[in-house]
Amino acid sequence: MAAATATASRTEPRTALGRGPRTGRLVSCLTPAAVSLALGLWGITREGTMWRDESVTYQVSHRSLSETAALLQHADAVHGLYYLFMHGLFAVWEGGLVTMRLPSVLATALTAGLVAVTALRLTARPVAGLLSGLAFAVTPEVQMYAQEGRSYAMVCALVAVATYLFVTLMQSTSKARWFCYALAVLTASLLHEFAALTLLAHGITLYRSRPPARIRRHFAVSATGVLIGLLPLAVLSMSQSGQVSWIGGPEPREWFEIAGVALAASACAAYLSRPGRHADVTGPAFPLAIVPTATLLLAAVHEPMYVDRYVLYTNIGWALLVGTTVACLTDDARKTALLQNRKVRILCAVGVVAAFVTAMLPVTLQMRTPDSRKDDVTAISKEVERLSEAGDAVLFAPARRREWMLSYPHQFKGLTDVALKDGPSTSGTLQGVELPPGDIRERLAHADGIIVLSDPEGQPLDSNAGEAVKREVLERDFAECQRVELKGGQVTLYARSACPPVLPDAMPDLGNTPSPAATD
Repeated sequence: MAAATATASRTEPRTALGRGPRTGRLVSCLTPAAVSLALGLWGITREGTMWRDESVTYQVSHRSLSETAALLQHADAVHGLYYLFMHGLFAVWEGGLVTMRLPSVLATALTAGLVAVTALRLTARPVAGLLSGLAFAVTPEVQMYAQEGRSYAMVCALVAVATYLFVTLMQSTSKARWFCYALAVLTASLLHEFAALTLLAHGITLYRSRPPARIRRHFAVSATGVLIGLLPLAVLSMSQSGQVSWIGGPEPREWFEIAGVALAASACAAYLSRPGRHADVTGPAFPLAIVPTATLLLAAVHEPMYVDRYVLYTNIGWALLVGTTVACLTDDARKTALLQNRKVRILCAVGVVAAFVTAMLPVTLQMRTPDSRKDDVTAISKEVERLSEAGDAVLFAPARRREWMLSYPHQFKGLTDVALKDGPSTSGTLQGVELPPGDIRERLAHADGIIVLSDPEGQPLDSNAGEAVKREVLERDFAECQRVELKGGQVTLYARSACPPVLPDAMPDLGNTPSPAATD
């Protein structure tokens, strides 16, 4: 009789939140959100450092609205809504790194709670909601972008809202709810266009579930509204596609990770599709976990577009599959003779949690260090400050590395940016406009000492005339005095004649790193 009851509870579709103790339902939804919030707040300043994408967020958010509008006409239109949001937030609270990252922390916590609510909606089992929400919260990629001053966690939260609404709308014709669904997807897509791939994942779910024609019509109208609303941004961002020319195909490590996630998601979906399991979870979760990534990888036939953070929201589908699968496996394990004893079950649960924490701790700790990002703008700026007395000019080679300076202008005080014609704000660009090659050559001819900020060794060299002139003059007229390699970049001191006395090695004092400041 007990077994029959357990089976029935697993197979009931879309039971609302009205089954089981109310306290258990609340705990299953609030616990993942609380865990995610705690993980996000832990080490939120990342030892007082930020990397170049966050530096762009910081300095653009501190521009005036007219300056931001001028920028978006030429670059970064895809992030325009996010910059406007951050501009308003910084106007209310100038909290430096905490202000910049807190929206991502809160958005990730909200998503973890919504994943739990969605799993609970689909299974009517608090344990499935709890485990699904926790699976999302502790995923390394999610933890990383929970502390990122960019839009990806906010996109994830909006997709989680849309997914929950979609699940509830599979048997509803409520125009108000369908409007809210469309609004959530549209807002997510305006924060980052690739969130629109959520519609493709949900459309596949709808096609496979074969709901009544009126449901399909409501979805079609909603999807059409989203695409129409997104069209102006899509057209504008296509004219700025050169900004993402750096995207290449996934590296071997990334292919391994993508394949691993796809195989694990497929295994979970196959297991949950068996009789007596939660096939209702597989319907919306599997396409969301797989389709957006697969679409971007297929698009590489035309042009590489895949970057993991662009489809961070696929972790929602992954977490639903994994959490519900673990809940079902736990049920199966409890039927074994060994786990009939309550003390044994508790001991096993403690052992599993301890093993998981031990395995995850090194990754979790590493996520909260400057080394977890592509570069360390703070350390680079501090190194420039250390060398600044020995040089009278600064040169960015390539020019796009000027972004390293924009949030820490005080550490470049007294240095002349010899290649710069117009600053970023006045020119309506991200990194400013540089002088023609001939003028750069002339300015370099009057410099005695130059601090050069460049990419790490082995990176491709820009072939345009301005960058070629920089390399030519440095090689011909200057001697390299000191080179310091840092995370994601290098700082080199050049002198025209005699090198200054060798300066002591950099001694980072991350605990006293000044807060970033906006600049032009």
